[in-house]
Amino acid sequence: MKKLDDGVQVYKMGAWSPGPGCHGGCGVEIYVKDGKFLKIEGDADHPYHQGRLCPRALALRQYINHPDRLRHPMKRVGERGEGKWARITWDEALDTCEYRMREIRDKYGAESMIFGQGTGRDSGGPIIFLAYAYGSPNWTLFGLSGIACFTPRLAAMHQVLGDATFPDAAQFSPQRYDDPEWKTPEVLISWARNLQGSQCADHYFSGHYVIDMMKRGTKLIVIDPINSWEASRAELWLKIRPGTDGALALGLLNVIINEGLYDKEFVEKWTYGFDKLKERVQEYPPDLVEQITWVPKEKIIKAARMYAKAKPAAMRFGQPLDSNAEAVATIHGLACLWAITGNLDVPGGNIITRPPFGVTLYPYSTEEVIQLYGQEFVDKMNQKRIGTDRYPLVKNFRSWALSDMVLEQMETGKPYPIKGLWCQTNNFLAGTAQDPRRHYEAVRKLEFNVVVDTFMTPTAQAIADIVLPAGALSEKDSVFSTGVPCNAIYKVATVDECRPDWEINFELAKRLNPTAVPWNTVRDLFTQRLQVTGNTFEELCEKTYVMAPKGHPSGTAPYRRFETGLLRADKKPGFRTSSGKVELYCTNFEKYGLDPLPYHSEPIESPIRTPEIYEKYPLILMTGRRVGVMFHSEHRQIPWLREINPDPTIEIHPDTAKKYGIEDGNWVLIEGTYGKAKRKAKLTPIMHPKIVQAQHGWWLPETEGAAPNFYGTWDINVNQLIPMGHNSKSGFGGAFTKTMLCRISKVKDGEEVKYA
Repeated sequence: MKKLDDGVQVYKMGAWSPGPGCHGGCGVEIYVKDGKFLKIEGDADHPYHQGRLCPRALALRQYINHPDRLRHPMKRVGERGEGKWARITWDEALDTCEYRMREIRDKYGAESMIFGQGTGRDSGGPIIFLAYAYGSPNWTLFGLSGIACFTPRLAAMHQVLGDATFPDAAQFSPQRYDDPEWKTPEVLISWARNLQGSQCADHYFSGHYVIDMMKRGTKLIVIDPINSWEASRAELWLKIRPGTDGALALGLLNVIINEGLYDKEFVEKWTYGFDKLKERVQEYPPDLVEQITWVPKEKIIKAARMYAKAKPAAMRFGQPLDSNAEAVATIHGLACLWAITGNLDVPGGNIITRPPFGVTLYPYSTEEVIQLYGQEFVDKMNQKRIGTDRYPLVKNFRSWALSDMVLEQMETGKPYPIKGLWCQTNNFLAGTAQDPRRHYEAVRKLEFNVVVDTFMTPTAQAIADIVLPAGALSEKDSVFSTGVPCNAIYKVATVDECRPDWEINFELAKRLNPTAVPWNTVRDLFTQRLQVTGNTFEELCEKTYVMAPKGHPSGTAPYRRFETGLLRADKKPGFRTSSGKVELYCTNFEKYGLDPLPYHSEPIESPIRTPEIYEKYPLILMTGRRVGVMFHSEHRQIPWLREINPDPTIEIHPDTAKKYGIEDGNWVLIEGTYGKAKRKAKLTPIMHPKIVQAQHGWWLPETEGAAPNFYGTWDINVNQLIPMGHNSKSGFGGAFTKTMLCRISKVKDGEEVKYA
């Protein structure tokens, strides 16, 4: 901390919290005077983000001081959805939560309480902490079919490689790009990413890395249905049909293997099942892949050669892959690509990424869950965790309850009833959930619901009995240790009675199960988990961040850790898989009754799979593409950000719009086989004529919040066109947010959506 002459104090920390909302862990400087937040800037001394910051973070002052911010605990005093609330004390709020949750646990069992988080912020750690202290195995990303955000990618990589990988952006070196061991990639594949949406807010690495590499001469291959900023500047743009990424990956593998472009030494020494993979890719010749993906075979061949011949080459890949019909199989294909080309754990390639020093508060793998809670406890939780009896991969990777089956069990009460929902950083009614009305009907029938958030959302209005006000970035203690330097987040300001997520859950967990919470304070808990770094939480706050040294298993350098035994517990060379090799033919998948090789599966609706539906609904609907000024369903009430992105839009190619008599700015009715929604037309030539794109997460905070309006949710929520219950065979993946078929028409006069 440094003091300025006018009494202002400047604090350096990481950012992963309400406000920015994202996963970036960006280095920031927060300016405070008399305990009140003034402004935020990027920290130029941070080794990774180097002072760069996104619009959401820069608008934090408006977020923190917004007049509609939740500032006190509230209880419902009318019927659910009536919008009638009374302010209560924290003691009353926590007393009520404790009493009602004990009541459910005593009568039905702890498993009858669901603990549902959203994505973004640092809520995963405190939610699983509270759920496990309470005794419930049912922690889930509530509403998102197939947990189709990041988990399918993690599951695939951990089975095939034993670890997760990400592009080597020199994120673990204090010298960054000046580190003599690091190399600039000759080619970078950007697969299903939106640079303008991610900016510096991204899992593990910054969107700015792409710009940095372009300046250094890296050639881009962009795989995207839309002519994005990246695509328009790429050496090669593959305009793919949404949901066919698995077929494209296999087509690229076909060319690389058949032309002998793979790294023969690496394949022979460090992979398992290459001959079987070679046999599988013969099913995906470039001419067939062209028919499936809409990508010309000449471009498929060129892309394969560019990537395979580049030394090194890197690949960044995004959430749309998690939405593939068989998402885990798709990511399996990508992992085969960077493995057989020798781009795994090499400078400038795709590097194995672990939490710094092994520190974890929010577990991203089975190993991390066991590290925190022990094998015996995890085995006990698995006995009643929803989804483990049907999906072996769900049982054996991470610790989510499967969201599709959670909803089903809420409705049926089988094999045991669900009676309550703890909903934290999850606005499922407007953002997270597919088929939101089905979720609404299921959750409103539960006996007790709690929502923890920073604003009164459609979800809170519709289903909550108690609403608790969460703290924003400058109002909380936490640790960010997700694949970048281990960053401190610490409280430097206050806003009325808002409390950090960790503090709320810590206190309630201590009430519900004191033996599970032996620490006196949250900071004591953090210090215990930081022991391996050699720092207390307070010491980490003073340093801002710490980085694992070279030679540590969680450090990047030396590279090729598989050669030196740094990846395996037994210290032997190889990977953390049962064979000790990259499993191109995955023995775990075989054990779980899944296809051990990558493959493509069509979406539940597509021109190929359901031509009869395609005839009536001739457009492909994409949702969920990131918008730089808003994160999922956050920020619709923040003036600076709403000015930049004012309307819930549907993007349409001008030729397509003309065909349907739609002009720019018209309200449009989007209809599909499962539902409908209204959006304002935005005509743009970047769209494919056969594809339309609707922003996700929209609600209208300026409109009526009580039922039946719920801030305009039923008018504009595009997730009403997307079903639940069609998750992948593995359990993970299959939220069809990019591939549902639809038709569009101009909304009749007088039926437009009304808002200020």
